[in-house]
Amino acid sequence: MLNLSGITVRLGGRVILDRATAALPPKSRVGLIGRNGAGKSTLMKVIAGMNDPDDGSVEMPRGTRIGYIAQEAPAGDATPFETVLAADLERAALLEEAEHSHNVDRLGEIHERLNAIDAHTAPARAARILVGLGFDEAMQHRPLDSFSGGWKMRVALAALLFSGPDLLLLDEPSNHLDLEATMWLESFLKSYRATILIVSHERDLLNNVVDHILHLEGGKTTLYVGGYNAFERQRAERLAQIASARAAQETQRAKLQDYIARNSARASTAKQAQSRAKALARMEPIAAAVEDPTLSFDFPSPAELKPPLVTLDMAAVGYEAGKPILTRLNFRLDPDDRVALLGRNGNGKTTLARLLAAQLAPMDGGMTASGKMRVGYFTQYQVEELDTGDTPLEHMTRQMKGATPGAVRAQLGRFGFSGDKALTLVGKLSGGERARLALALITRDAPHMLILDEPTNHLDVDAREALVQALNNYSGAVVVVSHDRHMLELTADRLVLVDGGTAAEFSGTLDDYTDMVLGKGAPATEKPAPRQSSKEARKAAAEARERSKTLRDAVKAAEAEVKRWETRRSEIDRAMFDPKAATPADARRTMTELMKLRAEATAAIETAEADWMAASEALEAFAEAA
Repeated sequence: MLNLSGITVRLGGRVILDRATAALPPKSRVGLIGRNGAGKSTLMKVIAGMNDPDDGSVEMPRGTRIGYIAQEAPAGDATPFETVLAADLERAALLEEAEHSHNVDRLGEIHERLNAIDAHTAPARAARILVGLGFDEAMQHRPLDSFSGGWKMRVALAALLFSGPDLLLLDEPSNHLDLEATMWLESFLKSYRATILIVSHERDLLNNVVDHILHLEGGKTTLYVGGYNAFERQRAERLAQIASARAAQETQRAKLQDYIARNSARASTAKQAQSRAKALARMEPIAAAVEDPTLSFDFPSPAELKPPLVTLDMAAVGYEAGKPILTRLNFRLDPDDRVALLGRNGNGKTTLARLLAAQLAPMDGGMTASGKMRVGYFTQYQVEELDTGDTPLEHMTRQMKGATPGAVRAQLGRFGFSGDKALTLVGKLSGGERARLALALITRDAPHMLILDEPTNHLDVDAREALVQALNNYSGAVVVVSHDRHMLELTADRLVLVDGGTAAEFSGTLDDYTDMVLGKGAPATEKPAPRQSSKEARKAAAEARERSKTLRDAVKAAEAEVKRWETRRSEIDRAMFDPKAATPADARRTMTELMKLRAEATAAIETAEADWMAASEALEAFAEAA
């Protein structure tokens, strides 16, 4: 059992955690979620003992071994394999002692303990974890200093998983992983037998691995049972209850205030008015549910171009003359294509993306592209290279030379940078906000093709969902590389596997690919789909997107109708119980007329709610069938 009791943390005078309290069941797998900047990492560090809270306490069983990845990646001449083996401190210490001990009895104890902790299988377990995270045999035995920072962080993750702590703390573990390693990590965590607390924005991982969601909002924590989808349902119900309670309280408050105003001056009713004034003062206000109005993605749709946009004919591409990374590329992109590039890091996905973006020229073979085609290419480097001393408005103004201030503001507004937000220094923006700004910059001229290389890094779950919706509403072609399987499932119509020095259509589904990566099934045949089948698939995908949009619009329309009639019923109630506050038209009506109108409004609400339920069920059924 892990108990958080009244955890309070202040940073720079600002309250980050405000009496956060939760009791996590033993051996539970808990997803810690919340908007960027909510304090998730701060809470993790408090639990790990790295930071002390200003108030409150963390309680867990005595002797609990806590595992948490350090900020600095491992480095030096040691190999990944050696680093992972050394992470089991007890095993390493016992082996060291056994090498120098001459006490026969103690040696017997040491070997008995080594057997108990299954030390003889440690090398095989270490190798399996490293393979799962993308290290082949040769990479496992290279010095750490020969790897990039991202790969070093994979070693740190492998060492943490190998050490098998009683409380495993993971803060965005998939940020440095590709899709294949993310799939493996999900499978590993499903079988982990101790307590896990994981900060993640991966919807699939939160649905498939965790059994509780700890939601951090406004400095406070709320524990929900189930995965992310269950959390969404429960939270929606809770927010609806809060909204209803707040509306009822506001009605009661208004009545009390009106009574006090009308009766305080009368001697006969002064005491009753004073009593109501005390009741009003004691009434704790119910806070309204806060939604982030800046959470926005809206890709401007381009003018139509005739297909194809790009054609590759036995093309080869690389970075050095005579040394292509990819060869035999036969590939065609049409204006309505939605393509996901699959394959482990290092296989050439980014190289292919740069070829399609015309940042690399083919070294051999042919490549033709529409002369009028504009491409928007997103990478994490663009996020990192933003000038922290400039504002979003200054960045966009430089990129949209000759555009009117209104046009510049409009493009920023598509991505949530309206009003004063456009004047905030980039250095003060969160990682997710910087990613949104980079997306706004690359789409300023309404590109015909979007190429997105890991666009979800730094985006929380809500922002990722907004990105998915924006991509589905965008009318141009999309090529995406991502470790977020949920996003790929909802946006990609074609899967292209980059492997073995080339790229080819993957004929299976993402589930088939997952099984292949995890060794649960034979590889799907990789061959280009027939041209007619490809066209039919794209047409079906476009029709599916249109059907999905129609259903979403129906849900929104029904929601609006419910809200409209509820507002009307509130107006009628106000006219019945407080004629002075009624609209002029309602003030002239008799009580009988108002009661009749209220009955009609209630009936209309019930009809609208039934329509909303039917539309929601149709949308859910369509999503499941798709």
